[in-house]
Amino acid sequence: MTTQNSACSVKPFWHPLVAGLALGVVLLATFVFTGHGLGATGFTTRFSAWLGGEVAPHLMANNSYLGDMASEGSSVLNSWITWQVLGVALGGFVSALIAGRFRVQLDGQKSIGSSKRLMTALAGGLLAGFGARISAGCTSGLGLSGAATLSIAGFCFLITFFITGLIVSRIVRGV
Repeated sequence: MTTQNSACSVKPFWHPLVAGLALGVVLLATFVFTGHGLGATGFTTRFSAWLGGEVAPHLMANNSYLGDMASEGSSVLNSWITWQVLGVALGGFVSALIAGRFRVQLDGQKSIGSSKRLMTALAGGLLAGFGARISAGCTSGLGLSGAATLSIAGFCFLITFFITGLIVSRIVRGV
């Protein structure tokens, strides 16, 4: 399934150096205005805690991991990271529309089939999310923000992330 916004012409991608500098400015602005670095998996944790608190508050009250985040009166909308994630999603959508690059598609479906591709993507996403939670940060949180603050964990994560990506890409080539 592919739809292309034909109302405007497709604009070229930014030069990588310009895009990298812009990302650095955004990261710096995030530190200055929020006191936090970039990150996303904290949102999914807070959202899960909020949803659990709405559905089964008695179970969440005794949950040592999510209980404090699901406390009474705590809303997912009270967290800075929720607004950051919503802003990134909205900004990406608007940017894609402006650049004429918005389309909905499923990559890799011709080589392995739609259902296998979706299951592979779901498994990869779950593993990445689990890894992000046990490492106390996602790619943007631990990699970008950690490296920007000269964190040893941030640099170890980036090195491991790229090496693992190279190895896995060889294993699942064409998926």
